[in-house]
Amino acid sequence: MAASGRNPKKRNSLAGTKRGKSKSARYLQKNKKARDKKKAYDKKYHQDPKRKKYRAKLNKANRKADTYGNGDGKDMSHDTQGKLRKEKQSTNRARNGRGGTAKKRKSTTRKRKTTKK
Repeated sequence: MAASGRNPKKRNSLAGTKRGKSKSARYLQKNKKARDKKKAYDKKYHQDPKRKKYRAKLNKANRKADTYGNGDGKDMSHDTQGKLRKEKQSTNRARNGRGGTAKKRKSTTRKRKTTKK
C-alpha cells in the first residue's frame, strides 16, 4: 500500500470524468453548433505553415534537450528575450497566464507620504 494510505486499485478513478469549468468550456459543451465552428477554426489555424514551423522548432528543441516524450513534465519555454530554455510545463503556463496573457503583479514597494512643514 502507498505511503499516503490510498488504495492503489482506486487510484485515478475519476480520470476523464470531469470537463472544463471555464465559462467558454461549459458553453461549448452545451452548444454543438458553436463547438463545431470552433473545431473548424482550430483545424484551419493549426494547418497554417507558420504554426507548423513553430511546432517543429519546439519539437526539435525538445528532442535536443532529451525531454521529448519521456514524461518528465518539462518542455521548452520562451524566455523574455525570445530564447528557448527547459522549464516545467506548469511553471510556463502559470507565468504566461490564462489565454497567453501575463498576470498583473502588484507592486511590493509603497509610495512614501511626504509631509509638508
